[in-house]
Amino acid sequence: MSMPSSPRWSGSDPKSPVDEEERLRELGYQPVLARRMGGFGNFAISFSVISVLSGCMTLYGFGMNTGGPAVMLWGWLGVGLFVLCVGMALAEVTSAYPTSGALYYMADRLGGRKWGWYTGWLNLLGLLGAIAGIDYGAALFTGAFLHLQFGFEPSAGSTMVIFMIILLLHATLNLFGVKLVSVLNSISVWWHIGGVSIIVGVLAIVPKNHQSPEYVFTEFVNNTGWENPLYVAAIGLLLAQYTFSGYDASAHLSEETSNASVTAARGIVRAIWASWIAGFALLAGLTFAIQDYAGALDSETGVPPAQIMIDALGTGGASALLLIVIVAQLFCGNAEVAAASRMVFAFSRDNALPGSSLWRKVSARTQTPVNAVWLSVIVACLLALPSLYSPTAYGAVTAINVIGITPAYVIPVYLKLRAGDKFQPGPWSLGKWSKPIGWIAVVWVAFVTVLFLLPQTNPVNVDTMNYASIALVVVLTLATVWWFVARRSYGVPQPQSYGSAREQAELADHIV
Repeated sequence: MSMPSSPRWSGSDPKSPVDEEERLRELGYQPVLARRMGGFGNFAISFSVISVLSGCMTLYGFGMNTGGPAVMLWGWLGVGLFVLCVGMALAEVTSAYPTSGALYYMADRLGGRKWGWYTGWLNLLGLLGAIAGIDYGAALFTGAFLHLQFGFEPSAGSTMVIFMIILLLHATLNLFGVKLVSVLNSISVWWHIGGVSIIVGVLAIVPKNHQSPEYVFTEFVNNTGWENPLYVAAIGLLLAQYTFSGYDASAHLSEETSNASVTAARGIVRAIWASWIAGFALLAGLTFAIQDYAGALDSETGVPPAQIMIDALGTGGASALLLIVIVAQLFCGNAEVAAASRMVFAFSRDNALPGSSLWRKVSARTQTPVNAVWLSVIVACLLALPSLYSPTAYGAVTAINVIGITPAYVIPVYLKLRAGDKFQPGPWSLGKWSKPIGWIAVVWVAFVTVLFLLPQTNPVNVDTMNYASIALVVVLTLATVWWFVARRSYGVPQPQSYGSAREQAELADHIV
C-alpha cells in the first residue's frame, strides 16, 4: 500500500507509531478505555468474528439447498474477492478515524449528522444480529454434539436454553476486561487454523469414498422452490456474505489497540484474506466428504455438517470434530460481544441511544463498558426468541445481520469517495487504488443489499418469508422516530472539543 504524500498528523509513518491517545483527543474524545491490545490481538478479533468454523458450518445446510456445492465453492471465491475490496476501502477510512464508534463516526465526519445517525443504527442492528446468529448457531451445534454423545434430543426450547447459557458465558468473559478478550482471540486464531487443518485433513484421509472434483465444483442443487437458477445462485451467496462479516470489530476495538491508526486497518484486511483461504479449504473438505446428500439434509441432529462427519467418520470421529467447531463458535461469539458492546458504548457516548447515560458508563476497575456488554447480550437474546416458534427464524436472524451491517460498511467509503481530495488519509492508505477499489466496494454492497431483501424460498408464506426487509424497515423507523427525540443531544464532538472543564466533568460521570 502506498503512503499519502501529505500526512494529516505527525508520526504517520507506520514505522513511527502515532500517539494514539493524543490522536483520540484530536478526534474529540478523552481516552477512558484501556489500550492493552496489540496488533495481533486486533487482527485476531476480526478473524475470530468472521470465524469460518461458525459461518460456513452453521449455514452449510442453507448452501446445500440453495445452489449446492457449485454455488458454495465458487460463490465463496467470488464473494471473498469483493469483500476484500470492501475491507480495504473501509480500512483506509479506519486509519483516518480510529475510534470505537468506527463506522458511524466516520460517516458523521464525512457526511454529516444524519449520515452518522443512520449508519450507527444499521451497524448496531448488524452487530446485535451477529451475536444472536453466532451464539444460536453454537447452541444448534452443541445440541447436535449432545445428541451424538448422550442421545439428547434437541428441541426449540432446549436449544434456546443452551443459547442463553452461551450468552451468559460471553457476557461474563467480557466483564473481565479487554486483556482477557485479547488473549482469548489470540488463542482463537490458532484454534481456527488448527481446527480447519484437522477437519479437512481427517475428512480427506479417513473416508473410503469421496466426491469427484467435477461434483464438488459443478453440482447444482435447487431445493428453494424457485425455478430460475441464476436467482437461486444469487441467493446462495448468503452463506459467504454472512460469514464474511464482523471485520469492523478491529475498528471498534481501536481505542483499546496500540498504534491503532495502522494496526486496526491491517487487522481488517488480514482477517479477510486469512478467512478467505481457510474458509475455502473447509468448504471443499466438507463437500468432498459428502456420502449421502439427502441424508445429511434430513439429519436427526438438525445440523447437516454433523451428519456428513458421522457418515464419513462414524459417531466418535464426528463428535471430536464437532467439539472443535463448537469451541471455535464460542470464541467467535465472545469476540462479537466485545465488538458490539464497544459500539453500544460509543453510540451512547454521543447520546444516540435511549438511556445513553447508563450504557456509556465504564468500570473504573476493568476499564470495560459493563452495562453495554449486558445490553448487547440481552438484545441478542430477544432477537433470537422467535426461533422458539418458527424454524425459519434463525435464517431471518442471519439475514438481519447481513442487511444491517453490510450497508454500514460501505457508507463511510461512499462518503470518502464523495469528499474527494477533502478526505485526508491516515497512515494506512490505498494511494492511487483508493478510488477504483472504493467504487467496486460501493457497487458490490448495493448489489448484495438488494439481493438479501429478496425471498429465499417459494412459495412465500409466514414460515418462509425473508424477514430482513421488515427488520430493515423497523430499525430505520426506530432510528427516525428517535432522531426527533435525541437530535439536540446527539452529536460526535468536534476535533479537540473535549478539553473544556464542563466536558471533563461529564466524562468523569461515565466511569463507575
